[in-house]
Amino acid sequence: MKTWSITLHRVAILLFLLQTSTAAASAEPADCTAIHTGPCTKQAGNRKVTLEIDPKPVRHMAELTFRVTITPGEGLPSTLLLDLSMPGMVMGRNQLAIKQNTYGTWEGKGIIVKCMSGRTRWRVTLLSPELANPSFTFNVRD
Repeated sequence: MKTWSITLHRVAILLFLLQTSTAAASAEPADCTAIHTGPCTKQAGNRKVTLEIDPKPVRHMAELTFRVTITPGEGLPSTLLLDLSMPGMVMGRNQLAIKQNTYGTWEGKGIIVKCMSGRTRWRVTLLSPELANPSFTFNVRD
């Protein structure tokens, strides 16, 4: 009986921690509110990184073109990896390799899936150690 009580107590603590961390992560504000009308730009070290998604407005379950522009400099890769995720929600891996089409500009196509919970906040993270993995958070429209 004592073992059962300790196990229930541990489960309750784990559930509390999970709920608290999920609530905090889902409260992450959208920092790229202009994505439905134009590009979003961030400073990443000594470079500027710009993300644009077309067509606009950005919607779930539609083929989207992701375009990343990075101010020129040494050591730009030919392919970049974008990680599409939901803050505070495990949606499975959704990564997109985008290819350089002109110097300093990469482009690729992908889909932002619809979350069954109805949540619409998404994050696009540019996986690049040289740029310290800049991310853009925004709400997708239905």
